Amino acid sequence: MSYTKVIPGLVRANSDNIKRICLSQGRFRSTVASKQRKEVEGGKEEQQLVECTVVKAVQADLISQTKNNTDAQTRKIAIDFDNTHEAYKSKDNIELLRSLLVFKLCTFDLLVDKNKELMDLSKKVFGKRLFERLMKMTFYGQFVAGEDHNSIKPLIHKNQAFGVGSVLDYSVEEDLTQEEAEKKEMDSCVSEAEKESPGVDHREKKYKAHRQFGDRRGGVVSARTYFYADEAKCDAQMETFLNCIKASGGASVDGFSAVKMTALGRPQFLLQFSEVLVKWRRFFNLLAAQQGKSGMDALEQKLELEQLKESLTKLGVGNKDDIENWFTGEKLGSSGTIDLLDWNSLINDRTKISNLLVIPNVENGQLEPLLRKFTVEEEKQMKRMLQRVDVLAKHAVDNGVRLMVDAEQTYFQPAISRLTLEMQRIFNREKPIIFNTYQCYLKEAYDNVSVDVELSRREGWYFGAKLVRGAYMYQERSRAEEIGYEDPINPDYEATNRMYHKCLEFVLEEIDHNRKANVMVASHNEDTVKFTLGKMNEMGLSPTEKKVYFGQLLGMCDQISFPLGQAGFPVYKYVPYGPVNEVIPYLSRRALENRGFMKGSQRERSLLWKELKRRLLNGQILYKPVY
Repeated sequence: MSYTKVIPGLVRANSDNIKRICLSQGRFRSTVASKQRKEVEGGKEEQQLVECTVVKAVQADLISQTKNNTDAQTRKIAIDFDNTHEAYKSKDNIELLRSLLVFKLCTFDLLVDKNKELMDLSKKVFGKRLFERLMKMTFYGQFVAGEDHNSIKPLIHKNQAFGVGSVLDYSVEEDLTQEEAEKKEMDSCVSEAEKESPGVDHREKKYKAHRQFGDRRGGVVSARTYFYADEAKCDAQMETFLNCIKASGGASVDGFSAVKMTALGRPQFLLQFSEVLVKWRRFFNLLAAQQGKSGMDALEQKLELEQLKESLTKLGVGNKDDIENWFTGEKLGSSGTIDLLDWNSLINDRTKISNLLVIPNVENGQLEPLLRKFTVEEEKQMKRMLQRVDVLAKHAVDNGVRLMVDAEQTYFQPAISRLTLEMQRIFNREKPIIFNTYQCYLKEAYDNVSVDVELSRREGWYFGAKLVRGAYMYQERSRAEEIGYEDPINPDYEATNRMYHKCLEFVLEEIDHNRKANVMVASHNEDTVKFTLGKMNEMGLSPTEKKVYFGQLLGMCDQISFPLGQAGFPVYKYVPYGPVNEVIPYLSRRALENRGFMKGSQRERSLLWKELKRRLLNGQILYKPVY
């Protein structure tokens, strides 16, 4: 099959639901977001913010908000993150003491390193009932909201009363041994064709399963991990997500629900699809390099159409007439250039999902399948994953809930981002429903954000992003070094900070440009939050417009979350829930994460002590929050 007959396609599956999820190769984009502020028409009234003791208000010029270009005024907001009265007014004294105890325990290396063994021992010594009570008084009570969607409602309503929303996250995980995890991973990530003839197909080692890294929990302390068992297990996990969506819709206004793609299907498909996307992107970069445009930002790489035709002819990709027909269309090539988004538009529909897994062979000018064959069952498994994604998105719309798709390892992430982007194209037409997650410790984070923003602008849908620093750094670095491919992670923490702020500033400028982009600043870093507030003030972006959200984990950084919420900013806690004995893996990871967090900074503990002393000196020994 030659290039002239078809460009790698993604799927419109046979069912009505799946037809709408038309996958596509590569990433995209070209035009840089305008740095000029776009006037907002419609004569909006100036939005006033309710003052509280945590907010300082200053008059400042805002962008024009009327057709007559009259200067509007708004209040610049500065949050006092040292105001412990506002930060902890939702907590009683017992909750403050619990936080101090848990955070102090997290600083002891022996307790943290052996936390799983100690919890197992405690369960045997005290018995199930007493162990559960002990956990609810300490780690479980600090980091988990409750056992089911009914028991978490009081906490959700209390937080909401103090301006803090919820991202519900059912946090039950399988308690597998390392050997069990490795076996599940190898069974689910290796195709039948590879098992029969290992090494025959056109696979890259980065996108193949490796037993030494089969346990994807290794070195990861801030993200859940799902391992594939069978299709029935994926259906059960989809039902869990559906219940989470319903609970989120019933428990809070404008809530979020978090999902993970690896819970919804066989990861073999994510590996293979990711490899195909990366190889097609790489082919575009090769053509760009031939035109002297290597090293440019993804948005800036535009191929001269005539030179591109010559290059494809030299590569043996069909004859000149075929190539000429390839680039004809109402819009394609009308500017004389081709960018990544144009490149993507050359895709044909496919009736079989496995047909999308083809890659270019530059040497012979042919499209070749990534694998020699796919079984009928593998084909069905791919389609079922897409069906589950579609069902979740529809339920999110029906329940008025935003769906947050979590990021995962780099060998899965291109496919996860592509699927999420396709959901955005379908469901984000009227408002932001689907949010993608961008890991800013990745070297390619800015390109990923910028090309997706540009696609949303061209097609007119609402862009939704959650920006995180990332959860898989140590695992990714170790895997790249041992297996032998380029480290995808930024070289140090400062480089990651710069990348985070660069991506955030780009999205903020897009919000300023047309008010259709939305971003969640998911960070415990106070400097990042202050950076965001400063940019919002510069742009005259009011928190009541609800374009910029903030997110932190339940039980952590309340001195950031609650002052923001009480000042009128949309801020959310990631709210885990599940039975005590079934969230032990989650609690174990929270202990590990807090060890580093608490050793690196004494700030949260000092603020908790400050507030506790203030209450005692003021005679508030039995302080209870009022709401």
